[in-house]
Amino acid sequence: MTAAADRSGLPAEGTAGVVIITGASSGIGRCTAGLFARHGWRVGLIARGEAGLQAACGDVECQGAMAAMAQADVTEACALEAAATSIEQALGPVDVWVNCAGNGTYGRFLDTPAEEFQRVTDVTYIGTVNGTRVALRRMLPRDHGRIVNVCSAAAFRGMPLLSSYSGAKQAVRGFGQSVCAELAQDRSRVRLTTIFPPAVNTPFFEHAISHMGRPGRPMSPVYQPDIVADVIHLATMTGRREMSVSFTTVLFSICVRLVPAVVDRAIRRLGYDGQLCGRTIGPVPHNTTLFTPSDQPSPVRGAFSAQARSGSVHVRILCALGRLTGKNRRDPRAGSAAVFRRPMREAASRETESRETASAFTEGGVSSALTPASGPKRA
Repeated sequence: MTAAADRSGLPAEGTAGVVIITGASSGIGRCTAGLFARHGWRVGLIARGEAGLQAACGDVECQGAMAAMAQADVTEACALEAAATSIEQALGPVDVWVNCAGNGTYGRFLDTPAEEFQRVTDVTYIGTVNGTRVALRRMLPRDHGRIVNVCSAAAFRGMPLLSSYSGAKQAVRGFGQSVCAELAQDRSRVRLTTIFPPAVNTPFFEHAISHMGRPGRPMSPVYQPDIVADVIHLATMTGRREMSVSFTTVLFSICVRLVPAVVDRAIRRLGYDGQLCGRTIGPVPHNTTLFTPSDQPSPVRGAFSAQARSGSVHVRILCALGRLTGKNRRDPRAGSAAVFRRPMREAASRETESRETASAFTEGGVSSALTPASGPKRA
């Protein structure tokens, strides 16, 4: 039986909704699963690797929430459909679907084998398309539901050494815009949101194949995946079509439109070395998962926690605006006010982003927003 829905298209207050997350075994996907569990949702987890799924399932159950998991490769439409059916049989009809699966490789375009390029495109773009199709087939007949596609700031400007990833993320954005236009034309109450995170401290860099002799690394400023999970949860309440995560992404997108030549110079100054771990830095454990899942659980956070920010002024403003406009519908466990209560985090890591606002429109500001994060220090 489908839970009663309010005008947001989500379950009515006091009922636990069902969220299904792809790419749920590590990074942003696993972090998002834990956040929804804390808000009382029943959580469905989809990924390739059993070890990672078991770990994510444990995260959910530790919060006292119900979990169901299914192994599937998002590039296989039939397998993804079967996984969704299995989870709905265990938890009930899906209310929110989150497409988090994605991967990448580091290397010049001509140094990247065609099969690797195709695999990144299939997982990051076609996987999002497949997930959206599976979700819409369930949501449109009921005329309610939310889909959240996790994109990237690379959708605004492709980055060197990441041609397959950048192309796939730009495709995700265009695809989302097209589907949103169709939903609006059909006057559907189903909503799709595309979110754009900055560089995030996840195991992505450990999992990515590198053809440069050194593993990839995120560019500063780096953020913890928790703030992305916050925006994913907020997106399900607001139904906005696109949401940037952090002032870093907002200002980067503005600079790409208004001063593209400055952005180009900043990226040239960054160089290849700016996207790779330095030779003097301790090696990042490499466990590439492009073609096969890891046989070990993957963590939520990657190897760059020492440099990563756990707070974002921009995200806090988004939450405050949600309260003022009444867009925060409700939390299924504790009421609408709980939607914007964030887990307690390290006070020292709540760095203000006002400096980014002041400097982003100068060449130096753009350069600083693309500065590589240093890798983990040696013990």
